[in-house]
Amino acid sequence: MLETLTVCPVCQASSFNSFLTVKDYTVSQQEFQLATCNACGFTFTNPQPTADAIPDYYKSEKYISHTGGASGLMDNLYRLARGFTLRWKANLVTGYTTEKTLLDYGCGTGNFLHHMKSKGWSVTGIEPSSDARLKANQNASVYEAIENVSGTFSTVTLWHVLEHIHNLHETLTEIKKRLTVSGTIFIAVPNYKSADASNYKSFWAAYDVPRHLWHFNQHTMAQVLTKAGFTIHKIVPMKLDAYYVSLLSELYRNPKSNLISRYARAFRQAYQSNRAAKKTGEYSSLIYVAKHT
Repeated sequence: MLETLTVCPVCQASSFNSFLTVKDYTVSQQEFQLATCNACGFTFTNPQPTADAIPDYYKSEKYISHTGGASGLMDNLYRLARGFTLRWKANLVTGYTTEKTLLDYGCGTGNFLHHMKSKGWSVTGIEPSSDARLKANQNASVYEAIENVSGTFSTVTLWHVLEHIHNLHETLTEIKKRLTVSGTIFIAVPNYKSADASNYKSFWAAYDVPRHLWHFNQHTMAQVLTKAGFTIHKIVPMKLDAYYVSLLSELYRNPKSNLISRYARAFRQAYQSNRAAKKTGEYSSLIYVAKHT
């Protein structure tokens, strides 16, 4: 079931412009509309699946964060990059605290939780997917919803999760209650102002409709976090994301093309995107490091 938003979730305005039509290449093959608020510029999938209907759009072996993935080349590349990224994320968050208490919202099968636990952290996860939660629960305490989590944490992470959450402002408010006064929140999301997004347009894999309900840029993310009572302290690029997203985007745009030429085009585009972002700051994905206002 789809629901149509009549009010912007950020500024409550009710006037929108059509932004783009994007296909769900992962599960349903349906087309979805993206709309942009005329008042604040926030972009979102509209109409979008209800909270009850959205689980059906995650039922695919292609959705590797929930399943662990298959054994294809793309899945193996993802896992290779994930191993490097886990260590990189750990170093990033460790630099902001000595308390070592972590809440990972949308932890999937628990890879980051388990890595941080091995580093001596006290870890807790939130994961709505029952299948993913079952795998994550093997080595950590993982809950279905934030309402089930008590206590406070020095570090809260959302690695490519915020774009999936229906109750955007309400969830950030609940997260803030569980973040220590001196704590830090890390939010990684795709950035549709990047050069690879501009190149691939409706084929850009990071739109990932309808699982991605919200589509952020630096301006709108600042608005979202300010409304929830956070101040952005730093924005960190995720340079590897341009390569993985470009590989998927090339597959969507040219599914029958030669594998080698498709990979060559993707790597060239990713390199060019990161090179352009050195001047603009508009990387394919960005991590927003924020604290209590």
